[in-house]
Amino acid sequence: MAIITLTTDLGDKDIYQAALKGSILKLLPGASIVDITHNVSAFNVQQAAFILKNSFHYFPEGTVHLIGIDTVFNKETKYLAVNYKNHFFVGSDNGIFSLMFNADPDEMVEINIMQDLKFLHFPLADIFVKTACHLADGGKLRDIGLPVNSIDKKMNLQPVIEKSLIKGVVIYIDSFQNVITNITKEFFNQVQQGRNFTLSFKRNETINHLSWYYNEVPEGEKLCLFGISDHLEIAINKGNASGLLGLNLGDTVIINFE
Repeated sequence: MAIITLTTDLGDKDIYQAALKGSILKLLPGASIVDITHNVSAFNVQQAAFILKNSFHYFPEGTVHLIGIDTVFNKETKYLAVNYKNHFFVGSDNGIFSLMFNADPDEMVEINIMQDLKFLHFPLADIFVKTACHLADGGKLRDIGLPVNSIDKKMNLQPVIEKSLIKGVVIYIDSFQNVITNITKEFFNQVQQGRNFTLSFKRNETINHLSWYYNEVPEGEKLCLFGISDHLEIAINKGNASGLLGLNLGDTVIINFE
């Protein structure tokens, strides 16, 4: 089955999402189109990278992931098609690939499909769709582009170790207003080494226990856990952690170890 996922900042109220899906089905009527999200903040490459990085591996190998973030035609921007862990990604070379992947892609090409001028303002429905359908139908990367050896690099914010503490930051707030930090489970375990800890953040709030699930504490109580992304989350059981705790993107969280 040809599977094409969509991750864009197109939203849900305009014609753009319909134009994109219709263009895919014209070229590949049997395609299975899966919406990952169309609600990425406009041009927010970091947000899109976090969502895709933590979701693409749930799909079968051979899936094509079309990334519609910051794709407006620009003579300086390359459009790439990439093979990473037997998944294909189609997007602008705007740093998103370096933010998503933990290693170099297995293969990548700069797409050389001719731009249809009537789609100059909306290459998603032209170059990107043609590329995605070609790959989803079993086509090869080398048939639609020239090999490239480097991509635009952007760096994810990394947590910092200072003596017996970790300093991290909020990198994502989900639809439930759970607050996700840049501290991964692996990083936390390496530093913790079995020690007790105190997690502190705004308003002198603290948490000193890791939960396994959200309902482990009474409704309205705060907690921290490692969620589906394996990043440390701060949450409130059936509550709005971001709003009630005053935590926003870029805010600092500190973990002190005994």
